[in-house]
Amino acid sequence: MQILQTFVQSIQGVMTIIVMIAVGYLLARWGWFNESATKLIARLVTQIALPAYMIATITKQFTAHKLLSTLPGLRFPVLNMAILFGISFGVMRALNIKKSHRGLFASMFLNSNTLFIGLPVNQALFGNSALPYVLVYYMANTTIFWTLGVYLIQRDGTGTAKFDLKQTLTKIFSPPLLGFMIGVLLVLGNIHVPKFLMDDFSYIGGLTIPLSMIFIGISMANAGLSSMRFDRDSLGILLGRFILAPVLMTLMLIPMSIPLEMKQVFILQSAMPVMTNAPVVSKLYGADADYAAVMVTETTLLSLIVIPILMVIVQANFIR
Repeated sequence: MQILQTFVQSIQGVMTIIVMIAVGYLLARWGWFNESATKLIARLVTQIALPAYMIATITKQFTAHKLLSTLPGLRFPVLNMAILFGISFGVMRALNIKKSHRGLFASMFLNSNTLFIGLPVNQALFGNSALPYVLVYYMANTTIFWTLGVYLIQRDGTGTAKFDLKQTLTKIFSPPLLGFMIGVLLVLGNIHVPKFLMDDFSYIGGLTIPLSMIFIGISMANAGLSSMRFDRDSLGILLGRFILAPVLMTLMLIPMSIPLEMKQVFILQSAMPVMTNAPVVSKLYGADADYAAVMVTETTLLSLIVIPILMVIVQANFIR
């Protein structure tokens, strides 16, 4: 009975997400959005709405003690992605992945969409109490993507792969992460922001989830569902994102004495789709941006099936 209730809850949470994605997809198909409008939505989410959402939610929902007790959990996603990086080489060899796809393959294999999909999904399933755990995973994921992940994608592209410290730090310390850090500092310093400003943060932050889902729908429409394919290059990514990543994270967390909700959120975050940044970075450095866009679409669509199943599994009795 408990399993059935969990499954129904998961389906309802995912259906909430699907409806918003469908709105974006249909509006894009009807010609509402050009490339400039799509970029504007992404900028509104990442640079305006999400930082405000971080500040409003953290200062309202969390205490200094809870935040400080959450940060040590950062080691789990870092270790998970490090092991996945090593495993990716074995998978590439076993599947004989194209040489021109190997850097991009490894990057998509270990990094997940913890923000545009992970944040709305976890909030729909767990509520605001999941936010600190979502953000801890996001910190690890975004740091690794903009360092190791981008370097790997550059290797597939034209020219020599190089590491630009200034550009990397700019990407890592992005507005969402800065919003998170400001929220943490306000809580730790017991600093009270004027009510009118907090109301503004709440209203603007409320745009985050619906705009994120509409953006995903637009991205799916632009990529085209007909472009989906299931060859060795795509099956390897699906294996990494939806099987190896959550299984590895589950095995890592089962023996740990940490909050159950942290375990559940980390497992779900590890199994999120490919990052929406992957096609953008691929296009920038001359890698196969079409391959990246197809994998974003495929993994996002399939995640809507995987997430309810995974939710039932992570709430089973053996994960405590």
